Amino acid sequence: MTYKDEPFQARVAPWMQACFGEMVAGDAEERNYRFLEEAIELVQSCGATSESCHQLVDYVFGRPVGEPHQEVGGVQITLAALCLAQGLDMDAAGEDELARVWRKIPQIQAKQATKPLSSPLPGRDPDE
Repeated sequence: MTYKDEPFQARVAPWMQACFGEMVAGDAEERNYRFLEEAIELVQSCGATSESCHQLVDYVFGRPVGEPHQEVGGVQITLAALCLAQGLDMDAAGEDELARVWRKIPQIQAKQATKPLSSPLPGRDPDE
């Protein structure tokens, strides 16, 4: 079996360990925040506004809490649907990004080192 034959999620795990180590890679709260950050960046890049995102946050947090397994499925389906509507190849984008971040481990670690403790906010990119 070659590297590309492994499921995508399994191929992200060694990058997470190499980049962040076990503690940060396995920090569920940190992973929640970084996922939300990336999701917001995606919809922003596709034309969503801050105002509409704030409305959705209020809407979601006003509803009962969902079940994680089902919500992951919903995320996958809606991401695929968004990519179809935007003319994006979801699988190619994931492969391209995984290859890119493998080459940026020192920069990502430097940004992580500037992250405020116990904060949902990311660190500061030293290159910006």
